[in-house]
Amino acid sequence: MVFAFAMGAACCLGIGFVLQQSAAQRAPMSDFLSLRLLLDLARMPRWLAGIGLMIAGMVLGAVALGYGEVSLVEPLMATNLLFAMALSRWLTRQPLGRTGWCGLWLLAGGVTAFVVAGRPRGGDSVTDPLRHWLILGLMIGAALCLTAVAKRLRMSAEAALLAVAGGLLYGVQDALTRVSGERLGQDGWTGLVTSWQPYGVLVLGVTALVLVQSAFETAPLRMSLPALTAAQPLAGIACGVGFLGDRLRMTTGALAWEAAGLAAIVVGIVLIGRHPAMPSGPAEAARVRDLQPH
Repeated sequence: MVFAFAMGAACCLGIGFVLQQSAAQRAPMSDFLSLRLLLDLARMPRWLAGIGLMIAGMVLGAVALGYGEVSLVEPLMATNLLFAMALSRWLTRQPLGRTGWCGLWLLAGGVTAFVVAGRPRGGDSVTDPLRHWLILGLMIGAALCLTAVAKRLRMSAEAALLAVAGGLLYGVQDALTRVSGERLGQDGWTGLVTSWQPYGVLVLGVTALVLVQSAFETAPLRMSLPALTAAQPLAGIACGVGFLGDRLRMTTGALAWEAAGLAAIVVGIVLIGRHPAMPSGPAEAARVRDLQPH
């Protein structure tokens, strides 16, 4: 059931991201890193369809998190790039080629290696508030620093850093979604609405949405989606192991395979994300037109 819901979430997220970027690249640059960007995008049917799919993916992901550990669900949801690639390949008619197939097998093999070697399982949540807030502070602080640095860089690097920042926030959001689900099961709706975690989920979600849409607006999808897809599971796993009580096998061999699996996931994501089938942004499309003979 965890695999089914997580893969369903990955499918909805991957297709939703492609539709969102296709709309975001038409938004005015004056709305960059502003809530006005969301208001302008809300007038575009394609963006609304992408957001609808993303919300469906988040709901399916929340259900998966209710049944399984963050450290298990996050690597599975990282396969959303495979579905984004499938849609982009269908739209562009680009063959996968050696690079595409290599990225596909690295991503799928990396997820399999991490899950099989780590055998993520639940445990008692860490009750130490210092550890809890330290990990949250590191993830959110890193996202804020990346956003501040991104403003001083060229657009392509800016998009990648904003996507990493958004991915970190989405990973923390997934962890707080898991905590909110546990609170709902234990204390009911009264306990849920009187705790801070669901409001943290909302604030992180809106903030991450602005960052990611700004990244989609400024550069091709291949510059932003790989960074987003790689950062989210790493942040989610850090939160899961750090304060949610997720347990991984800690033998030398298991740790080696887990590290190799995570490395393969990141490399596979980068290779797939940079494939020519992935949609181009307006700047790149203009450069391509300029290079073509008249």
